[in-house]
Amino acid sequence: MASIYRGRIWLLILVGALFTIQLQVSAAKPNHQLKLNSKILQEPIVKLINDNVQAGWKASMSPRFANYTVGQFVHLLGVKPTPEGDLKSIPVITHKEGMELPKKFDSRLGHCGSCWAFAAVEALSDRFCTHFGMNISLSVNDLLACCGFMCGDGCDGGYPISAWRYFVRTGVVTEECDPYFDDIGCSHPGCEPAFPTPQCEKSCKKKNLLWTESKHFGVNAYRISSDPYSIMVEILLNGPVEVSFTVYEDFAHYKSGVYKHITGDEMGGHAVKLIGWGTSDDGEDYWSHLTFDSSVQLLANQWNRSWGDDGYFKIRRGTNECGIEEDVVTGLPSSKNLIHKYGSVDVSRDASF
Repeated sequence: MASIYRGRIWLLILVGALFTIQLQVSAAKPNHQLKLNSKILQEPIVKLINDNVQAGWKASMSPRFANYTVGQFVHLLGVKPTPEGDLKSIPVITHKEGMELPKKFDSRLGHCGSCWAFAAVEALSDRFCTHFGMNISLSVNDLLACCGFMCGDGCDGGYPISAWRYFVRTGVVTEECDPYFDDIGCSHPGCEPAFPTPQCEKSCKKKNLLWTESKHFGVNAYRISSDPYSIMVEILLNGPVEVSFTVYEDFAHYKSGVYKHITGDEMGGHAVKLIGWGTSDDGEDYWSHLTFDSSVQLLANQWNRSWGDDGYFKIRRGTNECGIEEDVVTGLPSSKNLIHKYGSVDVSRDASF
């Protein structure tokens, strides 16, 4: 009888120990892993931000993510950290002090007119306009489908600098040659959970276009040093750049104003096209990410017009908000392969610093 009693005691101790271990394992998991199936949009976050007079921006329950879970939102954030070994091989450009910069700048004015691939392709397209006066649209599909493991995992995330290296090594065709594989447009459904990375076919959809002749190349791929002055000079001289930053839960609720992180867990990394800067009426310096028209918003996003300020946003400048100033990548456009296609365009030399 005593042995049976002792056995039951040991069994209870074992069950208790296993329960304690399970609790410890659960507690060790990041919060967002425990709530992947919960909704990304939360009324308490909207209220907390809109009631905070110091926030500097407004939040809303964006229609864009009305039916999204945390897990689906995380999947949209397709930036992978650049491997440490690669960082050492990437040239870093620092622009010397001395240029007088405007208080506000939008690289669309006077010129033409994203997961990681969208931001890179859009920025390179703009740089062909800046340097060669060419209004072209380059193919996101080419980069997503054909760069392969060198760029990451396609619609499941990639390395921004590798996109620019792909432009140098292989070039990218036009959107006319290889259009985005879903026709819905700016919502970019191909980077959402239900869509796999498209197949690389290396043939133009229009039969009168040749794949090799449709390629547009980059001269180089480089990073910009993280001081705001160098970033502004780079945009002013050469056109938009691609930037990566850390996304938190509250960013999904952005509606207007100059964003800075207020509340919520870290969700992942995101890449956008940075096209300019300015200062708000409240005196807050900002980076700007492009809108669909010629108004003042300046950071290009690919979450369509139902999110944010008509699809775009501003973020605090000069404080490395969410890491926005520490991973700025870009490259210069090349005249390679252009001469026989654009007779009226001066492509006698490559773009240079």
